Amino acid sequence: MELLERARQWASHDPDPATASALSADIEAAERGDEEAADRVSAAMNGPLQFGTAGLRGVVGPGESRMNLAVVIRATAGLCEVVKRHATGTPSLVVGCDARYGSSEFATAACRVASAAGVRVLALPQANPTPLTSFSMLHFDADAGVMVTASHNPALDNGYKVYLGGSVVQGDGRGVQIVPPFDAEIAAAIEAAPPADEVPMNDDLIEAVDPREEYVACASALASGDASARENLRIVLTAMHGVGAAITSRVLAEAGFTNVSLVAAQADPDPDFPTVPFPNPEEAGALDMVIEQAREEGADLIIAVDPDADRCALAVPDPRAETGWAPLSGDQIGCLLGEFLASRGLTGSLANSIVSSRLLARIAHAHGLEHHTTLTGFKWIARAPQLAFGYEEAIGFCPNPSVARDKDGIATSVVAASLFAALKAEGRTAWDELDRLAHAHGLHVTGPLTFRVEEIEQIATGMARLRAQPPSVLAGSPVVEVSDLAEGYRGLPPTDGVLVLTEAGDRVIARPSGTEPKLKCYLEVILPAPEGEPVPWEAARERLELIKREFGRIIGL
Repeated sequence: MELLERARQWASHDPDPATASALSADIEAAERGDEEAADRVSAAMNGPLQFGTAGLRGVVGPGESRMNLAVVIRATAGLCEVVKRHATGTPSLVVGCDARYGSSEFATAACRVASAAGVRVLALPQANPTPLTSFSMLHFDADAGVMVTASHNPALDNGYKVYLGGSVVQGDGRGVQIVPPFDAEIAAAIEAAPPADEVPMNDDLIEAVDPREEYVACASALASGDASARENLRIVLTAMHGVGAAITSRVLAEAGFTNVSLVAAQADPDPDFPTVPFPNPEEAGALDMVIEQAREEGADLIIAVDPDADRCALAVPDPRAETGWAPLSGDQIGCLLGEFLASRGLTGSLANSIVSSRLLARIAHAHGLEHHTTLTGFKWIARAPQLAFGYEEAIGFCPNPSVARDKDGIATSVVAASLFAALKAEGRTAWDELDRLAHAHGLHVTGPLTFRVEEIEQIATGMARLRAQPPSVLAGSPVVEVSDLAEGYRGLPPTDGVLVLTEAGDRVIARPSGTEPKLKCYLEVILPAPEGEPVPWEAARERLELIKREFGRIIGL
C-alpha cells in the first residue's frame, strides 16, 4: 500500500500526460489484483535513478526509476541548485541531446528549468553527438553541461550526463563528467527539489549556440601524415542509426580522407536502431552490414561510431576470419593509437582505466612519458594530470583533451585513419604493428567475461562469493594478489571491484557495470614474445579461455 501511495503521488505531479496516465492505469490495475501491473509499479518506483559510471540512465517510462520528463525536470532543478552554490556570478549551462526517444523533450525541459533558476543556458543544436557537448564545455567555459543520451544502450533507454567546469571545477577536472562529492550533492539537491509540476520553467535565459564549425576544425586538425596517403585510404563508415554520420563524414573529409563510403541504411538517426541487434559496435552482429559493404568495396578500414558518436570501433581485413574482416578490441585500438601519437612527439601523459590493458603503461615509459591508471569511466580518465591521450577498453578514446575532456569517437576516427594511412603507405597492417608492440613489450591479450543478469541482486551475490572465496590458483599459476578495490587501490578512490593477479602475470578484475545490469570481468594475460620468434597469439588466447572457464565457476553465474 505504501508503494502504491508513493506511485499515486508521483503520478499526480507528473507533467507528462502520457507517463502520468500509464502509471495511474497500472496503479488501478494493481489495486484490482493484477500482478503484472503491480510488478510494473514496483519497477517504476524502485528508488530514484542514481548517478553511475556515465550519469543517469534508465528505460524511458513512468516513475522515479525511469527516464521521463518529471525525472529530468527534478534532476535539472537539483543540478542548478548545486551549480549556483559553487559558481561565481551568473552560472552557465550547456545542453545537448541525441535523437533517442524523449531526447528532444528532455533537453528542452532542462533548458527551461535552468533558465527559470537563473542559469544562462547555451542550447546546442539538437540531435547531435555527445562530443559536441563535451567540446562546448571548454569552448564556452561553461560552469555545467547536460547531455541527454544513453549512448550505446538499448533502444528503450535514455540518460542524462552531467559535466562541470567554468568557475565550479578548475584544473584537471574542468569540463569533465561529475565525480564525488558532486554526484552526492546533486543527488541530495534533486531529492530536495519540489515535485516536477511545481518546478518553475521559462525561456528567458536560453540562447541558441552552434559551435559545430569550431569543433570540426579542431577534430580535423588531428590528421597527420602524407596527404596522398590519406586520400589513398579506403574507409567505410557507419553511424549505427545514431547522430554521428554527418559530422564524422565532414570531419574526415576536411582531414583529407576523401575516400570514405557511408553505410546509407544506417546513416540517418532512428531511435529504433532497426538494422542492428544491439546499438553497440562491440556486440556480435552489430558490424555485419558495414563488413558486407567493406568487402564489396575492397576497403582498408572500417570505422563505426556508436549512436552518440563518443565511442569508435575499428575493423580491419583479416584473412583468418570467416568474413575476411575482424574488429580490433578496445585495448588493441587504444595501444595502437597511444603508440602512434607517442611516436609522433606527443607531450603530456597517457592514461587508461584499471580494467584496460597494462600495455599502454609500457608504451608510455618507452617514450619517456608519464602514465596514469584510473578508475573505470572517462570521468576519471579525463582527470589524469597533463593528459595527452587516454582510453578505456570499451572503445572509448580521448585524443584531444585540450578541447574535449571526454571520449570522442569523431576525433578518434581522424587519428585512427591517420595511423592506418601511414601503415598502408609502408605496406604494413594492424597485425604487423601489434606484433611489433608484442616483441617490444610482451604480448598482452585481453578479453571480457560478462554476465547479463535478470535480477540485479545476482550481481551482489556473485561479488560476495568472489570476496568470500577468491581463487588460490588460475590457469595453473598461483594467485599472488587479491585486492578488494572497495578499500581503495594504489591511491585510487574506493570502487566496487575485486582484482586477482597470478604469479604468471595473469590479471582478472571483476566489477558491476555502471550502465547496464551486468557483472563484468576483465581478463588479461601477458606472454613473452622474443624478437625473431613468432608471437604466441594462439597460446595467449587459449590461456585466456582457460581463465574464463575457471573464473566463471568461481563467480557462480
